[in-house]
Amino acid sequence: MADRTITFTGDTTAAAGTRSDEVVLAISPAFADFFSQTIVGLPHADVIRQILAGIEEQEVAARCIRVRHSSDLAVVAHAAARLSGSGIGIGILSRGTSMIHQRDLPRLSSLELFPQSPLMTLQTYRQIGSNAAQYAKGESPEPVPTLNDQMARPRWQAKAALLHLKETEQIRKQARPVEVTPQFAEPTSEALGT
Repeated sequence: MADRTITFTGDTTAAAGTRSDEVVLAISPAFADFFSQTIVGLPHADVIRQILAGIEEQEVAARCIRVRHSSDLAVVAHAAARLSGSGIGIGILSRGTSMIHQRDLPRLSSLELFPQSPLMTLQTYRQIGSNAAQYAKGESPEPVPTLNDQMARPRWQAKAALLHLKETEQIRKQARPVEVTPQFAEPTSEALGT
């Protein structure tokens, strides 16, 4: 069965937000571009749809940017937080690793970190969006529950390293973050085989 797809359009330099009720979602250089799914095969379109739904359910605005100058999750997430009117941002790498960040925290700190991308589900991504929106409203939500599998790292380490290398090849050192708009496409009847 064919998956829903996503592309991001726009190339205007991202500006600091003025809305105190927004969350900025920053995607990494290869997200929904060179790659189309996470390390475990979750389509990027479904991941973004869930994060945005989680934000919208909290009645908070969402804005998307693409960060091309780094494949470091802390850099991507902190860029989102710095440009967010509320000071809250989400960063996500192509393989699915994610972070909720706050503008006034040091770059290597975060509100919530989701480092084990092989264990992430679409429901987890929706909860990440919801929690980020709650932080933007000044609330203190319970952290998103995460699974822990001590064997996930050794089992996925080689693939994660390869994905990171490919993501890093997409970096443009001097590029500034740009505003992007997600464009979702449903599978066509031809892709579905009907």
